[in-house]
Amino acid sequence: MKKQAQEVKGQVLQTIATLLTTAFGLIAALAWNEAIKALIAQFLPKGSDLMGLLIYAVLITIIAVVATIIIGRAISQPEEVQLVKIVDE
Repeated sequence: MKKQAQEVKGQVLQTIATLLTTAFGLIAALAWNEAIKALIAQFLPKGSDLMGLLIYAVLITIIAVVATIIIGRAISQPEEVQLVKIVDE
C-alpha cells in the first residue's frame, strides 16, 4: 500500500512539473508573440495590419515546422551509441 502511495505521489509531482513547464512555455510564447508583432509593425507602413498579420503567420509557421522537424529527428535517434575501438596495425 505504501509503495502505491509513493507511485501516485511521484505521478502527481511529475504531472505538476509538466503543467508548470507548459505554463511557463505558454507565457514565453505570448511574450514572443507580442515582440514579433511589434517588430513587424515597425517595418510596415501604418494601415497595413493585414499584411503584417500574414507575414507574422507565415514566419511563425516556418519556425514551427522547422522546430517540429528538429524535435522529431532528436527523438527518433537511437539512445545507445556504440563505441568502436580502432586498432593500429
